[in-house]
Amino acid sequence: MASFCTRCGAEVTPDKQFCTACGAPTGQGTAVMPPQMQPSMPPPMQPPAPVPGGSGSSAVKIILIIVAVFVGLGILGACIFAFTIWRVAHAVHVDSSGENMTLHTPGGSISTRKDKTYSAAELGTDIYPGATNGHGSMKMDTPNESMVTGVFLTSDSKDQVLEFYKSRFGSEASVVDTPSGAILTVNKGEKETVMVTISGEPSQNEGKTQISIVHTKSSKSS
Repeated sequence: MASFCTRCGAEVTPDKQFCTACGAPTGQGTAVMPPQMQPSMPPPMQPPAPVPGGSGSSAVKIILIIVAVFVGLGILGACIFAFTIWRVAHAVHVDSSGENMTLHTPGGSISTRKDKTYSAAELGTDIYPGATNGHGSMKMDTPNESMVTGVFLTSDSKDQVLEFYKSRFGSEASVVDTPSGAILTVNKGEKETVMVTISGEPSQNEGKTQISIVHTKSSKSS
């Protein structure tokens, strides 16, 4: 016996569970909605992946450690600098006149004295006759070397002083002569050197000729 769809009125045979015209169920047996009529369901939502705990705090800890290291190095450097200044300050001794100074270091000592006249033996050669003390005389002693510097002034000309020391050093001296000055150098053996510098600039030292004698001796074994 034929039946009709209650929705659209189309004829439906008894073996049909759905109307072939509109797809509405006919009530014949168990109604199962065809796949094309089944509503599509969205896939289940996945929970967000958990963020590893402690990553932010670890980065902060690393930054704090780096900052602490730099601060510690800065403090250490400041302490070393202050200690060095303290050592230098305690190594320098200046007399009451302010013109003489002695510097003591672990490697030796340096003394500068305006009123000191070094002997010919200390200077390695004779002092020019009639010369007076100038500024810059000093003595330095180290474990391997000693150096004595004497500075003198004379009213005689540069050429007169040059001829005097040429006669003292002889032909072994190395001489560099210019219109305003001269340098004489002589080696006394392998460990001893004497150098005399003569400056005759009229605009310097109140027009006097300056004589600088540097005597160097080495105690280092060959």
